[in-house]
Amino acid sequence: MGKNAEPTFRQRKLGEALRVLRERAGLTQQEAAARLRYDHRKLSRIENGQRPEYHGLRAMLDEYGLPVPEWKRYLDMYERAIEKGWWHPYGVDDHGYTSLEHDACVVRDFQLAHVPGLLQTEAYVRAAFAGARVQRSRQWVDNQVLVRMRRQERLLAADPLRLQVVIAESALAQADRAQLRHIVERGRLDAVDVRVLPRSVGFHDGQSGPFTLLDFPDRRDSQVLYVEHATGAIHIEDPEKVRAGKLVFNHLSKRALSPDESVTWIEGLAAER
Repeated sequence: MGKNAEPTFRQRKLGEALRVLRERAGLTQQEAAARLRYDHRKLSRIENGQRPEYHGLRAMLDEYGLPVPEWKRYLDMYERAIEKGWWHPYGVDDHGYTSLEHDACVVRDFQLAHVPGLLQTEAYVRAAFAGARVQRSRQWVDNQVLVRMRRQERLLAADPLRLQVVIAESALAQADRAQLRHIVERGRLDAVDVRVLPRSVGFHDGQSGPFTLLDFPDRRDSQVLYVEHATGAIHIEDPEKVRAGKLVFNHLSKRALSPDESVTWIEGLAAER
């Protein structure tokens, strides 16, 4: 991992698992670092997602008293952590979101100002980047488009990503007819649930901003609440905060139009454009 690179979800999970093993062994960070001949700050970085050296990982498993037959899970986690995702060659700087989504099995997305990324057309993506304050090179935009289109392929896979979205009416303001029809088409997929939150509902809990919730196939993996802001993003794994995010999403889903009503509503909007 580069000096300024954001740890991937897999790297953070490995670090978290190593922290749990250390604590189970009854060792403080300083005590474990001394036994491993590490500076305690290095061990802190590893537990926060910096990938350890392979032999360093084995030394930790040994020092923490883990029986060798139980090493395989952690060695497998290490292999997944060093694996470069398909998006790596495109140089995408997305605060680690693509790696999260890649490993997720369910995505719940609330959007207040934009069409959800997994439902965007190429034209919409390009228009959004064209309107940004910082202008990017054509190659950079092309790479962003390629990554976003490839991410959407999971919705059409044999074992698809399950997507549940609540889209505020305001998020559809800049969507042209083709984009609206694309949302309708995707909304008819079995694995996709699209709901529109019309302005007529008045004030609602989602007005503080968009957010995404991600679930993972392995029950040992924490659910994640992902929130973007003006200068970056945060990944929240605290169970209480994730639970609160789910309650908000469920509340918004209930206040929104049903999937069938939403399709009819979006088709009507498309007819006007």
